[in-house]
Amino acid sequence: MSEQQPNPYTSDPAGQGGQAGAPGQDDYKWGPGEASYGYPQPYPAAPAYQPTIGAGLPSPAGYSAAPAGGAGFALGDITVAGDQIITPSGTMPLRGAMWNATDFSRTEEKIPPHAIVLAIVFFLFCLLGLLFLLMKEKTTTGYIQVTVTSGGRHHSTMIPAVDANTFHWVMSQLGHARALSM
Repeated sequence: MSEQQPNPYTSDPAGQGGQAGAPGQDDYKWGPGEASYGYPQPYPAAPAYQPTIGAGLPSPAGYSAAPAGGAGFALGDITVAGDQIITPSGTMPLRGAMWNATDFSRTEEKIPPHAIVLAIVFFLFCLLGLLFLLMKEKTTTGYIQVTVTSGGRHHSTMIPAVDANTFHWVMSQLGHARALSM
């Protein structure tokens, strides 16, 4: 037959890594060793907050920088404070941020059950009971998705729609955020 070849996967170049019949100390081990390209890497630590005084210049020691852009505000779990956007996935620079909103809410209009009962009861006494069927009840359900992209990072949050004007409120907040991002 053929002569036995040394194990090409052993770390010992001479192929003498270990005793016969026992698992060798330097023999091939199944599975990936060190994490390499394609394997999940841990996220780098977020940089410490550095107050700045406009144009990204660090503030002098002993002085606190005023927030560049006025008072901060929040949209869901996205907070704008000074010249940074603070999210659960890390901080992003405010300058050059791209803001988007998508309306995933809906408003339904229906006749409430008490209006139907009143229409039936008053229809028996007088024909004006049918006017109760004109009562309408509006309910809004769903979410508004807000996304921000800046500094190579992306974050998305969902804001619950409590009424039909929630999307208009979110868009006014986004208009303010877009103005600060320029």
